[in-house]
Amino acid sequence: MDDLRRPIGFLFALLGLILLLYGLISPDVRAPLDADINVNLWCGLILVAFGGCLLWLSYGQKRS
Repeated sequence: MDDLRRPIGFLFALLGLILLLYGLISPDVRAPLDADINVNLWCGLILVAFGGCLLWLSYGQKRS
């Protein structure tokens, strides 16, 4: 495993997927300071996108 982006991308994507699913399954669980925004859903989306970018960069590089 020469590229560190691959395992870190999998980790971020997995954690983001867990948060995203938790935000979708139980939308009534909210942060006490901000009751209008589903923080789990938005943070999950951001983590999945970041993990996807890391995975795309790790698989998209040219092998020499």
